Amino acid sequence: MLRRNFIMTGAAALFASRASAAPAFEVTRTDAEWRAMLSDLEYKVMRREGTERAFTSPLNKEKRAGTFLCRGCDLPLYASDTKFDSGTGWPSFWQALPGAVDTKPDRTLFAVRTECHCRRCGSHLGHIFDDGPPPTGKRHCINGVSLKFRPA
Repeated sequence: MLRRNFIMTGAAALFASRASAAPAFEVTRTDAEWRAMLSDLEYKVMRREGTERAFTSPLNKEKRAGTFLCRGCDLPLYASDTKFDSGTGWPSFWQALPGAVDTKPDRTLFAVRTECHCRRCGSHLGHIFDDGPPPTGKRHCINGVSLKFRPA
């Protein structure tokens, strides 16, 4: 009995420490609110860390001057002058706007990748790779459904 109590107490402490480490975002919504405001694909990508099919986003071909915003909270994320054609089928940028995105390790698909999400609402955007152009050498490979475009 004593050993079971010890194990249960340890497990509860571990769970509590992980729960408190969860990020708090400025913009929060219930799951029902997210589902009501997003299409099924947008919800899958932005709230469940899914991926849209390559070459399906109209934003992949967007070439006008302007700003790409988070679809979840309208935070400006990327300037159009950092966008480039990576040939991957997703909108790609060599740099986010300052303080716009946060990252975390993504250990799915048998590799460690860098996932990026909106720092204000936590919406999943895509991944960052080290095969981009100068000056950063980074490629922010972003799901178009996670973005809105505002022309200059």
